[in-house]
Amino acid sequence: MANLNIDSVKERTFDAIVIGSGMSGGWAAKEFTDKGLKTLILERGRDVKHIKDYPTTNMYPWEFEHRGELPMSVQEANPIVNRCYAFGESAAHFFVKDAEHPYIQDKPFDWIRGYQVGGKSLLWARQTQRWSDFDFEGPARDGFAVDWPIRYKDIAPWYSYVEKFAGISGNRDGIAELPDGEFLPAFPLNTVEEYFRDHVKSKYKNRYVISARCAHLSTPKQIHLDQGRVQCQRRTICERGCPFGGYFSANATTIPWALKSGHATLRPFSVVESIIYDDKLGKATGVRVIDTNTKEAIEYYAKVIFVNAAALNTNLILLNSKSHRFPNGLGNDSGVLGKYVAFHNYSAHIGAEYDGAKEWTTDGRNPAGGGYIPRFRNVYKQETDFLRGYASGFSAYRYPERSWDGVGSSLKDNLANKELGPWHVGSHMMGETIPKESNFVSLDDKQKDTWGVPLLKMNIDYDDNDEKMKKDYVEQLTEMFTSAGFTNIKASTDRRAPGLDIHEMGGARMGNDPKTSILNKWNQVHSVKNVFVTDGASMTSTSCQNPSLTYMAFTARAADYAMSEMKKGNI
Repeated sequence: MANLNIDSVKERTFDAIVIGSGMSGGWAAKEFTDKGLKTLILERGRDVKHIKDYPTTNMYPWEFEHRGELPMSVQEANPIVNRCYAFGESAAHFFVKDAEHPYIQDKPFDWIRGYQVGGKSLLWARQTQRWSDFDFEGPARDGFAVDWPIRYKDIAPWYSYVEKFAGISGNRDGIAELPDGEFLPAFPLNTVEEYFRDHVKSKYKNRYVISARCAHLSTPKQIHLDQGRVQCQRRTICERGCPFGGYFSANATTIPWALKSGHATLRPFSVVESIIYDDKLGKATGVRVIDTNTKEAIEYYAKVIFVNAAALNTNLILLNSKSHRFPNGLGNDSGVLGKYVAFHNYSAHIGAEYDGAKEWTTDGRNPAGGGYIPRFRNVYKQETDFLRGYASGFSAYRYPERSWDGVGSSLKDNLANKELGPWHVGSHMMGETIPKESNFVSLDDKQKDTWGVPLLKMNIDYDDNDEKMKKDYVEQLTEMFTSAGFTNIKASTDRRAPGLDIHEMGGARMGNDPKTSILNKWNQVHSVKNVFVTDGASMTSTSCQNPSLTYMAFTARAADYAMSEMKKGNI
C-alpha cells in the first residue's frame, strides 16, 4: 500500500502547474513545455479541441434553428451574459450561463466568462496594442495606484517575442504613445476611414487614426504554418471558433503546441479550490482540485505554479488559499489582495453620416474592425479635469437603403433595392478607469458554489473621473466629426454595469513594495517565490489599450525568469 501511495503521488507530481488554459495560461504551458518541463494544465471547464469542437463554425444563417437569435426563455434565464454582444445562437456554448457559476453583486457587475480549454481566447475581439511608458509611468505621474515596477524597455522584447508567434497585423505608425510591433501587413482602411485619418492628421496635433492592430494572419509566416494555421479568410464570425486558425486563440496555437511536445498533461473539468502552502518549507507545494464531474478532491504537486485563471477567478483562488502563514489569502501580507480592481469604460458611442465619397462603397469584410484612435488626452501633460484618458474605435460603412415595409412580393421588391444610402460612421470609447481600494472582490463567508468554493462578492463601480472622461469623449469626437463634415451626429451613453467590457484587471497587482502589492516585477508573489500570476489580476493599472497582448508578454517573460530561477535552485 505504501508503494501504491508513493506511485500515486509521483503520478501527480510535475515540474510546473498552470492554472487556466486561456490567453495567458496557454502561453505559460507553451513556454514550459518548449524547455522540456513536465507541465500540468488545469482547466475548470470542458475540453475544446481546435476545429473538432467548433460546431457552428461553417453554418449558414438559415441553418440555425432561430436564425442566430436565442429563444426568449434562454435570454430571460441569463440576463447577465445575454448583455454580451457575442452571446447568440452561434456561440452561446462557449459562454458560462448565469446559473452555472453564481456570484454576489454587492454592486452591479456583469461577469462574462468562458469555461473551456482556450477560455475567452475563443471569444475575444482580437485587438492588440502595446503599452508605452506613458502607460507604465501613469500611476507615478498622476498619483493613483502604485508605481509599476517595470517600464516599456523591460517588456518590449517580450512583446516582439509573442507577436511573432501569435501573428499581429498592423502598420508601423511611428506613434510614441502606441509603440510599433512585429507586424504582418495591416488590414487597410476604407476610403472614408482614410478620409477621416487624413483630416485628423491635418487639423490636430498628436491625434491619429490608424488601421486597427489585430491578432489575425493577413499574410502568415512559416511559424504560423508550423502551428497548422493559414491566412485569415475575413469571415468575421470569429466567436464561433476559426477552423483556419486565422486569428490567435489558445485552442489553435499555444495549447496544441504544448501538447505536441509530449511534456504537457491537460486536465479539463478541474476546479482549483486552492493553492497548497507548506509552512515548514515556506513555499507552495501544489494545488487542490475538485473534479467537476465526480466532486472528488485531488492534490497535484509542482515546483512552480502559474495562476492564469482570468483576473477575478485568480483573485478567488488566491483569497481562498489560506494557511497558518497566510490566513487572509496566499501572499496577502499587504492586505491588498482583491483590492484596486479596475476595468475599461465602454459606455459612450457616437455615430454620424457622411455625404461624400458617393462613388465608393466597400467590398468584403475587415476583421480588424476598421480604424483605431490612440489616446490623445493627458498624454504629454495633464490637460483635463480627469485623470488618464481614452482610446476610440472608428469605422465607416455603407449599405443599401432598404425598406422593411410591405408583405409578400412588395416586401421582396423593397428588400431587393440596391440603391446605396450615405456613408455611416461610428466610434466607441475605451476609457481607463482608476484602481481604487473601494473597488474590490472578496469571498462570501457563508455561500458556496457547487464545488464547495466560496462565492465571489463584487464591489466595483464607476466614479466621477469616469463621468468626466465620458463627457470629454463625446465633446471631442463630436467636434472632430463636425470638423470632418459629418452630419446627423448622434452621441449616446449608457449605464451599463462594469464588467461588460470584459477587461477586468487588478486585485493581485504588481509593485515595488511588498507592503502595497502582491507581485514583484517578475509577476512573482513577493512572499511565495514559486507562485506567479500573469493574467489580468496582476495589472497595476489598466491603461486604455486592449490588454491581452500585454498578458501574453508578461507570461512569456515570467516563465523565462521562473525557469532561470529553477536552474539556480532559487525555486
